[in-house]
This record gives sequence, structure tokens and C-alpha cells, in this order.
Amino acid sequence: MAVDEALLQSAIRGESLPTLRLYSWQPGCLSLGRAQSIQDVDKESTQDHRWDIVRRLSGGRAILHIDELTYSFTGNVNDPLFQNEIIESYLRIARGLVRFLNLLEITPDINHSRPADQIHSTEPICFEVPSQYEITYLGKKLIGSAQARKENGVLQHGSIPLFGDITRITQCLRYEDETKRGQAAQRMHGRACTLEEVLSRKVELADTIQPFIQAFQVEHGISFMESGLTGEEKSLAESLAVSKYGSSEWNERI
Repeated sequence: MAVDEALLQSAIRGESLPTLRLYSWQPGCLSLGRAQSIQDVDKESTQDHRWDIVRRLSGGRAILHIDELTYSFTGNVNDPLFQNEIIESYLRIARGLVRFLNLLEITPDINHSRPADQIHSTEPICFEVPSQYEITYLGKKLIGSAQARKENGVLQHGSIPLFGDITRITQCLRYEDETKRGQAAQRMHGRACTLEEVLSRKVELADTIQPFIQAFQVEHGISFMESGLTGEEKSLAESLAVSKYGSSEWNERI
């Protein structure tokens, strides 16, 4: 999360090109949306599973990052991918995500329902209900995304579950009792899925990187070049990792 914010700050200053970052998490980590309360989290159970907890700069609800491909786009509001309103750039990125899934032989849908049309919008889990222009398969949410804008900079995060039990996140959230937890798991199983469930085979992280890059190259005519962080970005990321994303003041806000 600190690296993504460092890239965002670099974009705000006009010191970097638009950036796509693809990564995974080790160990698994529960991330909360920027405004989400830490009271949603069962911290003891999360610790028992040896999963970390962090708060994202982007919005949305809780995501358990495990056995997944995570993407982030950072750039300037004047960059073609991010121009105009948030919802327009969200749709552009969604179209790239659809092409990515097509390359994996998946034919998904883009959810067109507005938040006001949705049910259970107060649930703590991101994958509980698809937001407008998120990616679904046979009505089940397949990719979760959230965008943040700061000054003239844009950051969009996305989570693509590859395999494993999609309901594991219920083990690190707070419920009135185990019956409620079980009901939440059952509900989520019916509303979200992994690439493994769709394809009936395990999809490894390494199998997704090039298709993801290729999809956005083709869909939006983007030419990517591989690069590491600049010295300034690396220094800022290291500082943010300690002062912000490693602090209870940020991560455990109520």
C-alpha cells in the first residue's frame, strides 16, 4: 500500500508516467477500505490465521488478499485512461479487465447496476455485492475494484481471486455469533467466485501476468515498459510503510 501511494504522489507531481503494478501478498492480508471501521474486524481470529491487517488509500469494503492477483493503476487525471469522471475511467478499466478474462477463456459481464439498486450494501465484505461496472460471471462477482482521487492524481486498486475458498474472509470479520458467520459465508459463496471455480482448474499467478498486460495493450493501445521505483519513490514508500501503513492510528481507525 505504501508503494502504491508513493506512485500516486509521483503522478500528482508529474514525475512519473501512468503506472500499472501487478503483485500478490505474503502473508495473506485483510485490507479495509479507506473509510471502513476497524470494528468490522475480528482481530483475534485474523491473528490466529496469521493474516495481516492494513487500510487501503482507496475506498470500498474489506478484501482478504490471498491466492490472488492484485493490480493497481496510478496516474494523472489528464491521462487517457483516467480522464473525466471516476465512473468513466472505471468503465475503461473494466473493459480492459473483460479482455483479460477473455484471454483466459472466460466470458464475463460488466455489472451496470448503480449502488442504489443494490442490496446488502452495508455488508463489510467487498465481494458481497458488485458495484457499478465491476466484473461478474453468471451473476457472481469475479473482480473487486476501488478508485481514489487526490488532487490531480488517480489510484485504482483491484483484486482478482485466483483459487481457494472465497469465503475465508468471513473468518476475520466480526459477527454476532458463529451462526451469523456461517450465514455470511454461505451468502458470499453464492455471490462471488474465483477464476478456479469458473475454469474448473487452478490458475497460478504466473499464468495471469502477461494476459493482463496484453489485454490493456490491445484494448486501450497502451505500450508498457518495465521499470522499478525511482529513488524518491522508494524512499517515500519506505517512510509511508512505517509512519502510515504500519501504524495503528491509520489501520485501526473507528
